[in-house]
Amino acid sequence: MILLGENRYGKSRVRVLRVKREHAFHELREWTLEILLEGDFQTCFTQGDNSKILPTDTMKNTVYSLARRSPAASMEEFAKELIDFLLERNPQVSRSDVTVSERAWEHVSVAGKPHPTTFVQSSAERQTTQVDRAQGGKFSVVSGLENLIVMKTAGSGFEGYIQDSLTTLPPTSDRLFATALKARWTYLGAEENFQKLRAKIREILIAIFAGHASKSVQHTLYAMGEAVLKGVAEVKDIRLAMPNIHYLLVDLSRFGQDNPSEVFVPTDEPHGYIEARVCRQG
Repeated sequence: MILLGENRYGKSRVRVLRVKREHAFHELREWTLEILLEGDFQTCFTQGDNSKILPTDTMKNTVYSLARRSPAASMEEFAKELIDFLLERNPQVSRSDVTVSERAWEHVSVAGKPHPTTFVQSSAERQTTQVDRAQGGKFSVVSGLENLIVMKTAGSGFEGYIQDSLTTLPPTSDRLFATALKARWTYLGAEENFQKLRAKIREILIAIFAGHASKSVQHTLYAMGEAVLKGVAEVKDIRLAMPNIHYLLVDLSRFGQDNPSEVFVPTDEPHGYIEARVCRQG
């Protein structure tokens, strides 16, 4: 017997930019969404019966319509509203999953003050969230950030590791440490001040990266995760991924010059890659 296994469908790469003009100081959000539905869709696959299928084009239009009237101040709240809307109107859907990423726009500074209606993109960093809920169930909210590029020029070393016949990397107590941080954290509840908590978590991650006396990427990764859990009671766990972006010290001795850790060659690949989940016990 041949049976249909797990399945879902939806709309991906739905892009929307929303400008709130209620005050002279405008608020701008640019989001990219993916909407996925699970439910009673078997006959669509096996018999070509579309009677229980909500068109993905309708999902796209729902995003635009909801964005016009939504009071949501965060991507998490908007995702929750979208899920509630879809589940209420579609009883054949058992679960909805919405993923959102946000492109960062900031007010430009003019004469030392933020301009109320002009924005700039100064970073490739993205804010993210994944929200899901089953019919009659509770929301699950996992938020995060990605491509937060940070570097420290002191306070990082790498020594005491295994060295064998193929090892060429010299130990060092002073090296550049750069990474494109990706973080995902799970909220214990779904009724939080997401914008405030996101800002706090980001601040903790950057502060620990900057101040930690790093003996390895792993060492600093754990310290960052530990600090978030100690400082933000609303977070259940946090998963961090930290590629070790390498900058290689240039040998200037052949030109009769020294190089006291001042001139480096940036390299994109290959690079080290470290990830781990830091969680509360029990």
